[in-house]
Amino acid sequence: MKLYDQGVFIVDGKTIISEDEAVNYQQPLNKEEARKGTIAYSILSKHNTSGDDKNLKIKFDAMASHDITYVGIIQTARASGMEEFPLPYVMTCCHNSLCAVGGTINDDDHLFGLSAAKKYGGIYVPPHIAVIHQYMRENFAGCGKMILGSDSHTRYGALGTMAIGEGGGELVKQLLEDTYDVAYPGVVAIYLDGAPKPWVGPHDVALAIIREVFKNGYVKNKVMEFIGPGVSSMTTDYRNGVDVMTTETTCLSSIWRTDEDTKSFLKKHHREDDYQELNPAHVAYYDGCVVVHLDEIKPMIALPFHPSNAYTIDELYENLEEILDQTEKEAARISGGRAHFTLKDKITPDGKLQVQQGVIAGCAGGNYTNVVEAAHALKGKSIGNDEFYLSVYPSSQPVYTDLDRKGLLADLMDTGAIIRSAFCGPCFGAGDTPANNALSIRHTTRNFPNREGSKPGAGQMSAVALMDARSIAATAANGGILTSAEHLDCWGDVPEYNYDDRSYKARVYNGFKKAHEETPLRFGPNIKDWPEQEALSENILLKVASKIEDDVTTTDELIPSGETSSYRSNPLGLAEFTLSRRDPEYVPHAKAIRDLEDLRKKGEIAPELKDVFDVIKTIDDVNPLDVEIGSVLYANKPGDGSAREQAASCQRVLGGLANITQEYATKRYRSNCMNWGMIPFHLDGSADVLDVDDYIYVPHIRTILDGDLSHIKAYVIKNGKAQEIKLYIQDMTHDEREIVKAGCLINFNKNKRH
Repeated sequence: MKLYDQGVFIVDGKTIISEDEAVNYQQPLNKEEARKGTIAYSILSKHNTSGDDKNLKIKFDAMASHDITYVGIIQTARASGMEEFPLPYVMTCCHNSLCAVGGTINDDDHLFGLSAAKKYGGIYVPPHIAVIHQYMRENFAGCGKMILGSDSHTRYGALGTMAIGEGGGELVKQLLEDTYDVAYPGVVAIYLDGAPKPWVGPHDVALAIIREVFKNGYVKNKVMEFIGPGVSSMTTDYRNGVDVMTTETTCLSSIWRTDEDTKSFLKKHHREDDYQELNPAHVAYYDGCVVVHLDEIKPMIALPFHPSNAYTIDELYENLEEILDQTEKEAARISGGRAHFTLKDKITPDGKLQVQQGVIAGCAGGNYTNVVEAAHALKGKSIGNDEFYLSVYPSSQPVYTDLDRKGLLADLMDTGAIIRSAFCGPCFGAGDTPANNALSIRHTTRNFPNREGSKPGAGQMSAVALMDARSIAATAANGGILTSAEHLDCWGDVPEYNYDDRSYKARVYNGFKKAHEETPLRFGPNIKDWPEQEALSENILLKVASKIEDDVTTTDELIPSGETSSYRSNPLGLAEFTLSRRDPEYVPHAKAIRDLEDLRKKGEIAPELKDVFDVIKTIDDVNPLDVEIGSVLYANKPGDGSAREQAASCQRVLGGLANITQEYATKRYRSNCMNWGMIPFHLDGSADVLDVDDYIYVPHIRTILDGDLSHIKAYVIKNGKAQEIKLYIQDMTHDEREIVKAGCLINFNKNKRH
């Protein structure tokens, strides 16, 4: 694999010419003109309504949410004045499907979704029918389209669709017929050459790419454009499995060149008209290029606690004890002494690694081809009757029924494997949570800390390693001894898939363009409106509620996944879990700071603030009652992972006014903060100047938001002194500035209506 350290021109989709080489090329190459030659440019320009190809205002063709997010989105849109869904909006019930936590609240959310689909003209997919991204692949993704989803793995590039996963606020804007505003992104070519070996699956390809581009930020907030002859060496089903994992690179979106196999996939799904050939122009300029030699990729494993922590299985076994020791040290750091996790004790006497669980599931692992390959690898074998067990979740009811009709599910069940319905739970800790101190190997999307459902705060800790379904099947055939798929010779004999959508016709409610305004929304006792937020004041006083100096802070740490997902229709109820698995003191800290603001709004200043305002008086002659008080979270690099807006909204409903960071891990988390009225500060300098419980005075912030954001004076107040620090904010659009000043997106939209 090769990463170019400069932009490249690609001629006829084949010849790569670096910028340095371009000056001597046989024909003149114009960078600005060639930028328009990418597939991404053609799709973005088609969907841009701004008339400015540098500052885009995108309108999407369709949207998708699942049952963790759609209630909050609809509640926000209702409060903002929405009366009807103006574009196809798919609501799937694939995350809180089990209804196992919190009594009736999960199914209450589902019935709310159904009633909303009837009232506003939406599409409702009931529990266990399909995982969100498989349904969108089968029914909506098509060449040249754009789709927005409130799930971070909203990626349909292999079907010629530029799809973006964002927080709920961005979907609300589309429901209100506003736009998705973004500066034109960089586009990086992912040039595929050769063909994968038969025992190499899509997860192996994806993990190999993620390993190379995540830590160096090579594609961060950019578009990954898959081109080159190697694309056609893979079926579209296989490409889908690679594509969905591009989220783990922190890219903005993905797009692939299309071919006859793309056309065949769409035709099989009764949507041949959604096909068009997509290729770069004769000359296309890319801001970077990753050359991937597919035939050199070997079976991979991503050890805890990130998909980029990847090795070939051969590399792992060459340095098994050393690599596992490194992972144990990281586990100890993550658990903070609250739980114990070990791996070296899982090394067998003959130097192999024993794992306790295998899972093949969801939008990455549950695809037809992956399950077929696993079934063939395990046919006639046994997974054994010891600790190891295997669960397989086909990605949709049509995939499930075709596997069933071909007898492949029976072949898997005969081995002792468990077949489950379409469900995303293993991806975020709500299904098949392994035992304490167990290691699970999974063909799912993520292996972040606690993503499998354990609770270090309660003394429990397990972990996930990501692998392809083929190597998981090989491991299962070996009783849970970690085994590369290369050791089996059964790959590639995949019978043609027969798509049958009778289950969709029977169960999916399609109400697009058939809104029934008179339909009442069905509420459950846990479904609550968003609490009101006040507009931003001219001057603010922040108190540091938590300081996290990890290299990266994931959204799973900001607001845990798993069982807490059941409370996501209740903003205040969910907020009780904020940072609970990373900093259990955050919530009481934030609440105490919120109490200071509640007192100020009653016209009183808490006695503990007298000395603070005495210091502020030496800087700025301001009335303390005119200074808004709120909590602030410091983190070096927060927001890696999920699109879930609650990572930001929970901070906000607890009284958060801002984040201070070195950088934001993803655009979507930063957007979520702004949509919930929080200021996305960056710190110019070392975090040593800040400690938990320090006060930070920021004067004239409301006025600053109307002007230059690059140099913002602020003052850390402690020990009776004021120390000046420099903050800054990366560029914000006009609307983003107005949203933050309004206090949140709901207030902004109310203001527009009046």
